[in-house]
Amino acid sequence: MNLKIKNTWSYVGDDRWDWEVYLDDNGSGELAQVKFVEYILHPTFLNPVRNVKDPQNGFRLKSNGWGTFDVKAFIHKENGEKEKVIHHLKLEYDPESGTSD
Repeated sequence: MNLKIKNTWSYVGDDRWDWEVYLDDNGSGELAQVKFVEYILHPTFLNPVRNVKDPQNGFRLKSNGWGTFDVKAFIHKENGEKEKVIHHLKLEYDPESGTSD
């Protein structure tokens, strides 16, 4: 499986970041096999379970917060299979914006 979660961040001040998580397939074409992604955020978030059905930009989920945590995701594929992936959300002061590996 070449699918993994990545994230972008942008420091907005006062110890808060705007961030986005998304699926990346490293050019393998596996994103075309995904039906939707069920993201599981930290339990302190309002509605921590969020389904993203729009494949644009890798089933991207946008949010804002003050700290890092493990983002879990269940990738639901068109053929009925489900895969679990975990990504530690990366947020940095310097550089103030970026993309995780």
